[in-house]
Amino acid sequence: MKRIVILGSTGSIGTNTLDIISKFTEKFQAVGLTANGNVDKLEEQVRTFSPAVVAMADQAAAERLRTRCKGLKTTILSGTDGLRQTATLAEADLVISAIVGGAGLVPTLAAITAGKFVALANKEPMVMAGRLMQEEARKRGVRIFPVDSEHSALFQSMEGHRVEDIRRLILTASGGPLWNLTKEQLRDVTVEQALKHPNWKMGDKITIDSATLMNKGFEVIEACRLFNLPPSRVQVMVHPQSTIHSMVEFVDGSILAQFSVTDMRLPILYALTYPDRIPSAMHFPVMDLRHLEFLPPDMEKFPCLGLAYEAAEAGGAKTVALNAADEVAVAAFLQGRIGVDHIPEVIREVLLQRKLVSWNL
Repeated sequence: MKRIVILGSTGSIGTNTLDIISKFTEKFQAVGLTANGNVDKLEEQVRTFSPAVVAMADQAAAERLRTRCKGLKTTILSGTDGLRQTATLAEADLVISAIVGGAGLVPTLAAITAGKFVALANKEPMVMAGRLMQEEARKRGVRIFPVDSEHSALFQSMEGHRVEDIRRLILTASGGPLWNLTKEQLRDVTVEQALKHPNWKMGDKITIDSATLMNKGFEVIEACRLFNLPPSRVQVMVHPQSTIHSMVEFVDGSILAQFSVTDMRLPILYALTYPDRIPSAMHFPVMDLRHLEFLPPDMEKFPCLGLAYEAAEAGGAKTVALNAADEVAVAAFLQGRIGVDHIPEVIREVLLQRKLVSWNL
């Protein structure tokens, strides 16, 4: 029985993880859950899975949850300390890190420091402090497993191979909901348009990042830090079908690709069971491979990807600033205060600030 803590249990990754746990109750147990402020959803999860501990970042929401769950055995914590305590539960074998944005860094790093294996679904902690996380993981003798479909694909394709045998990593991108629009049309994009992802069902923040290709930029940085390769050896290709999740090219010219159904439960399941695999109902019809497209990314129309490469090359505080500026800009777009085409402008202005110092994160 593997005991699981889920940081961000009410989001897309969290609910998919709990769906897997509900189907394999003999193999997995949810012992800790965290959420920001979704009391209704977390209450439902508490009553269904009976975790030992849950935590809510929003303290007022935690109080409402305590009232609703009075009489249940689950301990309810709150605030940053509550998230950290849940992430470091003594009985936990694996921590799923799925809190959206930079808020996931503190509890994820706490889990690693406490000697927990981590399955990383939110890329922002690795973007902000990847070197620190990897150094701490090596020091504690634990591993960080990627849950993003692209990084899971790279991880699976690289398994059993040496880093020095790799020529390049190829991250595939769907292109997102705005790929076929002209630069002029991007100026008038509504929030509703930007949230209509053609292939994946995700939270608002990551869907907007997908629409601007910033999500792929974050994935480039994450790949560099997960697999210890420079940005020059991580390439992005637009693949609208989202069938090939990523590829690894080796120095002899061989390319290994991982493909499967576009269902996040599959990379989650692999992270939960690694190094084993267990049977599931997820099946890919191989005949669907008849029509596949691969296109170069348009970094003039979607400059966020280029900004991410620049930050990856510079390292240090640039990647922290990149992530912070993107969070603020995306929030402003979702609130209707700026257009989607203004997101890269905000980020560029922040990255040009001379006060940024070169922290080795």
